[in-house]
Amino acid sequence: MTDHKDHKDKHAIPVGLWAIIDQLGLKVPYPNVHSELVAGARKTRITDTQTHEQYPKVYQPADGIIGQLRFALRYEPLDMGVYKAAFKKIEKRELERWVQSEPNGIFARRAWYLYELLTGETFDLQDLTSGPYIDLLDQDLHIAGSAHRIRRQRIFDNLLGNKDYCPLIRRTEKLQADFKNDHTERAQALVSGVDPAVLKRAVHYLFTKETKSSFAIEGEAPGKDRTERFVAALIRAERFDPTRKEPFIQLQNSIVDARYAQHDWRDTQVYVGETLPDYSAQVHFVCPRPQDVGSLMDGWMQMMNQLLDPQNTVHPVCAAAAAAFGFVFVHPFIDGNGRIHRFLVHNVLAKRTFTPKGVLFPVSAAMLRDMTAYDRALEAFSGSIQPFLQYNMNTEHQMTVLNDTVDFYRYFDATLQTEYLFACIDDTISRDLKTELEFLKFFDTAVKSVMEIVDMPNQRAALLVRLIHQNKGRLSKSKRQIFSELTDEEIGRIESAIRTANDETALESTT
Repeated sequence: MTDHKDHKDKHAIPVGLWAIIDQLGLKVPYPNVHSELVAGARKTRITDTQTHEQYPKVYQPADGIIGQLRFALRYEPLDMGVYKAAFKKIEKRELERWVQSEPNGIFARRAWYLYELLTGETFDLQDLTSGPYIDLLDQDLHIAGSAHRIRRQRIFDNLLGNKDYCPLIRRTEKLQADFKNDHTERAQALVSGVDPAVLKRAVHYLFTKETKSSFAIEGEAPGKDRTERFVAALIRAERFDPTRKEPFIQLQNSIVDARYAQHDWRDTQVYVGETLPDYSAQVHFVCPRPQDVGSLMDGWMQMMNQLLDPQNTVHPVCAAAAAAFGFVFVHPFIDGNGRIHRFLVHNVLAKRTFTPKGVLFPVSAAMLRDMTAYDRALEAFSGSIQPFLQYNMNTEHQMTVLNDTVDFYRYFDATLQTEYLFACIDDTISRDLKTELEFLKFFDTAVKSVMEIVDMPNQRAALLVRLIHQNKGRLSKSKRQIFSELTDEEIGRIESAIRTANDETALESTT
């Protein structure tokens, strides 16, 4: 949870959603965007965790909680969790009178639609029959989904998800810059013109690297059989159907120890944590209650139907982040959630043709290189909801969640996770894909050069190249006897040829 008292000017007055939370005493996390009235000019201040929107006091809402709602719906990103909690506290008739007073008003219509969507109740109002349609999500503030026409309020519902599951992604300057960085084009430029046989070897390496990295994040070193099963799943990622439960069951069964294979979503409470030296449990993340998992996953799969629709214009990385991080936050299995979460990145990017055909971006390798950043992306969500979760833990470390928590997982801000995923993809294109293709090009050139100097078996030439390359262009004295059949003059020529191949590859990579 972010404590607004630690971040605001002592003379500033909260306004919008933060004011609604304070005035109604809502037990929900504060939104990432904090609006406040100040004795000064309009300005925006961005920190690592929040965006502070400061408004002159002439923006002060005039009419209590309805004024705060109007302000929030006009100026702030949507937070469905806050709105749903607020609608439970505000008298329905008060909201109905507001809408009646301005039935064609943009912000009243948004409130009207959100109320009926989130509560399942309806206002005693006739459907609108005239006037232009308006977007529910302001596209200057949000990453919006495909629009669905709602005739009653004459609104385009352009949410990423639905009433049962709906993450939010704010339109930040960082994401705007990421959209302009054409990752697909960069990756395609790297693989175009590469010898098909070389590309096939590179891709195999990347699939294996992604598998090993994904298991390593979980602290596991799988055997050959489980490794091969996960590689096979990644190769088929584009054909995986994330809109049905059965494929998930099959995938989970294939990547975990057979003793922990499940036949349905989990029916026990789980959490992520560690055991301390005194054998007490330190809890890092409390997962949804088992009775909530089914409805959450139903909503999640409905969202996937929307995000994977060929007509949907949501950027593929935004879709992948909403899908993958949303899945791991629900944690529908006892084991395998993290690996499936990362698998879903590849599933969405492949289905949305973001990655070149048959190629994979090993994002797990980028995550593994900087686990602090990965943990930060996960903790941005877990830390925000932790103060609102009530639970008991028995001596066997079995947890029971005591309060209704489902909406914390149903509606969440996925902006930071989306920015993080973009960074991982950028890193893995620049490092893993580029480096592997360059290495194979160097290696094949070097082996060919060695065999032109000495006509030796291919495997032996490959070993010689590896040993010289690993020792910075020289064959070490300790390895010299392995190639006793070669003269010193031949070794010298081979070393020179390998250094030349390395230098030429490095030069090409910079041009």
